[in-house]
Amino acid sequence: MKEYRVKGLTCANCTMELQEEIQKLEHGATATLSYNTGKMTLDPNVPLNKVKAILKSDGAFIEEEYVHGHPHNHAHGHDAFGHDHHHDTGSRMKRLLLILAALFAIAVFAEGTAADSAAIALYLTSMALSGYTTFLKGVRNLVRLKFNIDTLMTIALIGAVGIGEWKEATLVALLFGVNELLEGLGMEKARKSMEALLQAAPKEAVVLRGGQEAVVPIASLKTGDIVLVRSGEKIPSDGTVIEGGSSVNEAPITGESLPVDKREKDSVFGGSIANEGVLKIRIEKAYKDSSLAKILHLVEEAQETKTPTELFINRFARYYTPAIILISLLVLLVPTLLLGGNWDAWLYQALAVLIVGCPCALILSSPIAIVSGITRNARNGILIKGGVYLEQLGRIDTIAFDKTGTLTRGEPHVERAVCYEEIFFQAAYSLEKSSTHPLAKAITRYLQATGVTAAEPDEIQTLPGHGITARMNGASYYLGNEHSIRHIPVTGQVRADIESLKAAGFTLVLVADEEKVLGMFGLSDKVREESASVIQKLREAGVRRTVMLTGDHEATAKKVAGEVGVTEYRANLLPEDKVSSIRELARSGSIAMVGDGMNDAPALAAARLGIAMGKGTDSAIETADIVLMQDHLGKLPEAISVAKKVNRIIRFNIAFSLALKIIALLLTIPGWLTLWFAILSDMGATVFVTLVSLTVLAGSTRSKETIV
Repeated sequence: MKEYRVKGLTCANCTMELQEEIQKLEHGATATLSYNTGKMTLDPNVPLNKVKAILKSDGAFIEEEYVHGHPHNHAHGHDAFGHDHHHDTGSRMKRLLLILAALFAIAVFAEGTAADSAAIALYLTSMALSGYTTFLKGVRNLVRLKFNIDTLMTIALIGAVGIGEWKEATLVALLFGVNELLEGLGMEKARKSMEALLQAAPKEAVVLRGGQEAVVPIASLKTGDIVLVRSGEKIPSDGTVIEGGSSVNEAPITGESLPVDKREKDSVFGGSIANEGVLKIRIEKAYKDSSLAKILHLVEEAQETKTPTELFINRFARYYTPAIILISLLVLLVPTLLLGGNWDAWLYQALAVLIVGCPCALILSSPIAIVSGITRNARNGILIKGGVYLEQLGRIDTIAFDKTGTLTRGEPHVERAVCYEEIFFQAAYSLEKSSTHPLAKAITRYLQATGVTAAEPDEIQTLPGHGITARMNGASYYLGNEHSIRHIPVTGQVRADIESLKAAGFTLVLVADEEKVLGMFGLSDKVREESASVIQKLREAGVRRTVMLTGDHEATAKKVAGEVGVTEYRANLLPEDKVSSIRELARSGSIAMVGDGMNDAPALAAARLGIAMGKGTDSAIETADIVLMQDHLGKLPEAISVAKKVNRIIRFNIAFSLALKIIALLLTIPGWLTLWFAILSDMGATVFVTLVSLTVLAGSTRSKETIV
């Protein structure tokens, strides 16, 4: 598939119809055209000249081409988006409308004088200049018996001219032109806000090759390349510092405003900015595989997804427009044929009904608010993968949290070690040294510090949720929690030590052979400083139920739950138990699961909404519906508040649009509805819902460099 940038899209409904026309072309069945992003995807075999002709029929045109699946092109593409060109086009339209308004004013002044014919000529000139594209599209739709906004406007214009309402007809054409301009500018504002985020992608890198510096496009970077990043420059891709030091602004990735110090062996994100000094960085990922590139791609995809609300509105509009035409016919025919009403008067009312029935504001109720919400959260370092997930986030009333690494720091350390047999430390080291589990790493660090050495086990097997079993020197050894040594009776001092460590809130790791417990470790993990305040803010944001899920024993779980303030907790859970808990909680509410995106993947998938704390890790970006790019939960309450605001605005926009139309339609009963009031009510509703939707962007304080 190839991707193109399309400019000049005037409305969501028109864009949908253009897409349908393109899909009728040979090889065009899979074509997509997004009003939200202005992006079109086509099969390479689709005849491009025919696509351009279809777009031209609505005043749209292809501006730029790039190949799908290469996010690095975004860096160049967004600079080449032609903002200046679009700005010039907008300025020309504004000047044209001013000229038309002046012609209209002159015509009004001339009307009723000897210059009546001149007034009519000026009215026709204004109508032709402002409404000819709408008129041509409307006539074409009438021939095809296709009823949409353009069809409604064309019938209204023909009817108004037919009964001699020159002034009203001209005003309809002018105001409809203004309406389309403002509608386009509203979405363009939301698009530009998102495009400003996407420009954080670096364009070039300084690579060291053969001891010489060379400036190359970031697309050419390969794993293992050494790059230089000087003060104020962007880091070109994910990598590791091998020389130098600097504080780095990671706001483009994480949304965090405070810089992070980076020294040798520290990891860095592409797109972040070095504040001072010089960093020599070894590239670990080609740019197209970097966190930033994946984020840019996902953010763009997020804008293109349609929410259930949008899909419903689009389906509704398909039946709504023909229904409006039927109502207008009834307004014309019932009073004139059955009640002896004046034909011209009720034709005028019927034309006004056609105009007030335009679904512009209704169709625009959702997309600008959705794009604005995704952008607002992106600036705060929260990646939402689609409008559907934004809507769902605003409806969440229950959140389940993994404990380790989410509510706690995820950096456990050994507080106590109880040894019963001399082989205890050696066996523990042999079983844990190759494991990547946080508890295993903590035990390995502790044993390394004590100088323990151990042989490689003959056989080793990891049992998820149960621990590790291995054979060494002909004997079997077991390591894990209490469940993993169920085959061994635990009494006396061992039982007393277990209960003592559990009472102190420690996480237990026991080591045993086939007959007895050899020893145990008591580990602790500090609760994150922000966890308690985040839980409180979530409660204030409308989340009624917060649940902590953990594989730790009851005493540890109770201690942590009390510190952070969750409403309930569940302990001693295996990975499959967490999934069962999520499904049980889902039966009584709309649930989200928050985890680290790695070992919580099954639970994240089981929840209605999966939220991963990733700080850019591949697994977090790929697993969850929403990714917190920081390594803490601090931004989550605001994300939920923004999502709830978006949902409120969408509901308000729909209600307001429909209510205004109902009021206008009721004015037809006494015959008070006028053409100019009809178009003003439609335009006013469109402008109003656009402005209300853009308020979602207000209050976002992140720098324009921020991506997510």
